Amino acid sequence: MPILSRLLRPSALALSLALPAAAFAQETTATPSTPAPAAAPAAPAAKGSPDTVVAKVNGVPITQGDLTIAGDDPALSLPGVDEAGKKGLLVDYMVDLRVGAQAADAAKVGESPEFKRKLAYFRDKLLLDDYLEQEAKKAATPEAAKALYDQTVKSMKPEEEVHARHILVDNEADAKKIAERVKGGEDFAKVAGEVSKDPGSKAEGGDLGWFTKERMVAPFAEAAFKMSPGQVSDPVKTQFGWHVIKVEEKRTKPIPSFDEMKEQVDQYLTRKAQQDIILKLREAAKIERTDAAPTAPRPVTAPPADAKKP
Repeated sequence: MPILSRLLRPSALALSLALPAAAFAQETTATPSTPAPAAAPAAPAAKGSPDTVVAKVNGVPITQGDLTIAGDDPALSLPGVDEAGKKGLLVDYMVDLRVGAQAADAAKVGESPEFKRKLAYFRDKLLLDDYLEQEAKKAATPEAAKALYDQTVKSMKPEEEVHARHILVDNEADAKKIAERVKGGEDFAKVAGEVSKDPGSKAEGGDLGWFTKERMVAPFAEAAFKMSPGQVSDPVKTQFGWHVIKVEEKRTKPIPSFDEMKEQVDQYLTRKAQQDIILKLREAAKIERTDAAPTAPRPVTAPPADAKKP
């Protein structure tokens, strides 16, 4: 089966210039359809170089450089395929692509106004993408990343975290019986595995891991943060049902290290730089709108926070 029928090409993604709420969120030409005019023989390309020819379609070469560009296409990520297998699939894909492009060119598809508009659009988009990537690298330097991290951690306040388990049931009577069992010496994790109604933690013995107070619904959080390590609560009611809680540990939430946050910091710096570039270019450009008067911009709202647990 030709690889084109197995690999879907995604539609172009709109450029996103929205910043996260905090630091811790050449001209393109059509493919030739006929062999280029004969030229003086060139020296053989080095094996593995972008000019290395890996296949030909009706005399038109497919190079290692073509495979590299195709391999950067998210639709061709091919997870789990080794390098040799991936190269074979990419060559098949490029053969199918080149055969199809040559047929389309022979049918004069590329001469339609609609195609020319698409070609101009994707040329502009590729130019912008490469330009923003090139310019953003100048802003997202290691020094800038470290400075932003240091500035951010200075403003972070210590937060208390609790490591707790819970058992969730439907009614108070059952919760009281369970509280008596575990306070009487039965293993909390074992009882949670037997009777808890919470599918997310039941298999882990009711373990909820570490959490800060705002991550939990109010009644649950208030009870858990008042308790001492090793203590088991009386039944606590929330909108999810009735809980019996055991606090395992308490600590001050550790500040993430620079290495842990580096990827997010770099993403923030990159997006910030890209947004600044676009805003600067718009300010310097003469822009005339000939469509209807634009409506007032919709307010930008923060993405919905994760639903509170449990």
